[in-house]
Amino acid sequence: MSIDVYFNFQGNTREVVNFYAEVFGLPTPHIMTFGEGPQNPEYPLPEEAKDWVMHARLNISGSNVMFSDVFPGMPFTLGNNISLALVSKDLDEVQNAFHKLKEGGKVQMELQETFWSKCYGIVEDKFGITWQFSYDNGEFNM
Repeated sequence: MSIDVYFNFQGNTREVVNFYAEVFGLPTPHIMTFGEGPQNPEYPLPEEAKDWVMHARLNISGSNVMFSDVFPGMPFTLGNNISLALVSKDLDEVQNAFHKLKEGGKVQMELQETFWSKCYGIVEDKFGITWQFSYDNGEFNM
């Protein structure tokens, strides 16, 4: 199990990720864009956001640091653009921690299957910290 930091930006994540890769002497990172993911007709993706970063990850000195642009139209506040991500190969651990942290908190996305994880969810705990949960069964390379 690991707890990783997740940074969100608004349209400039590619620049941020490439800058940090250069700073820390890392190879060019793999970047997944919103345009590469399955599209939801209920939330149409504006043309200009198709190249925005949906997910990128760098391993900096043994720590995973993940990045994405916020989905167009979602709130973004500079300074509050950091969340913690629990990525675990233990499904029970993901579910138990999610349900405990949602007590007194606010669920932003219930645990559910996504195209990158069999069990993913987001909750803001009662202290205002946003947590992302992802079950890693080895099926996806995120």
